[in-house]
Amino acid sequence: SEGFFAFQDKQQEKGMLLLLDSGIFYEFIPTDEFYNENPTRISIADVQLGVNYVMIISTNAGLWAYNIGDTVEFTSLYPHRIIVTGRIKHFISAFGEHVIAKEVEHALNEIIKGTSVTVNEFTVAPQITPKEGLPYHEWFIEFEKEPYDLDLFASKVDEVLQQQNSYYFDLIQGNVLRKLIITKVQKDGFQNYMKSIGKLGGQNKVPRLSNDRKIADQLTKWSVQ
Repeated sequence: SEGFFAFQDKQQEKGMLLLLDSGIFYEFIPTDEFYNENPTRISIADVQLGVNYVMIISTNAGLWAYNIGDTVEFTSLYPHRIIVTGRIKHFISAFGEHVIAKEVEHALNEIIKGTSVTVNEFTVAPQITPKEGLPYHEWFIEFEKEPYDLDLFASKVDEVLQQQNSYYFDLIQGNVLRKLIITKVQKDGFQNYMKSIGKLGGQNKVPRLSNDRKIADQLTKWSVQ
């Protein structure tokens, strides 16, 4: 582990207080620029609220900069407080949509809230070359208790995702992508998948998002037809 850079100083505050006096120099790259050839790197003085950043650290000497892999969002600027929104390698941007873990988790939780639906595990991957129709995001979900109308459930989740992500909204409205499709995974399907790749137990987790179909194609073995 690289260490820790922030801590919760107040129970009623949403974010964690960023340590600015511990010999660490911070830089931040907007997540939608991270994979550009020359992404913007800004200092703590120029960060903005509500923007997802990749956090880059170095010592005061500045010998080298290190990407810890986490994405963060500032909830306060005076003082600087952050929340961790995901991992930079866990994203979907097959069409420039820049969808991150925080967005898909919020969309799903928002629609589940107040219902009897429960989800054991899920992951999302792009379906770039479907046999029919436009490309889409495929959500593999293992339900403990599934919704009565799966298509309606998927449509509502998609609406919330569009509300959060303007890039995704534009792609849906511009008929570049169609709305998400849910593929149900049988009970213990994710567990069986993790076992099949030798990563069952411990701190191993299924990524919420993948920009390819390596995980998705394996999960089809445990999908419900």
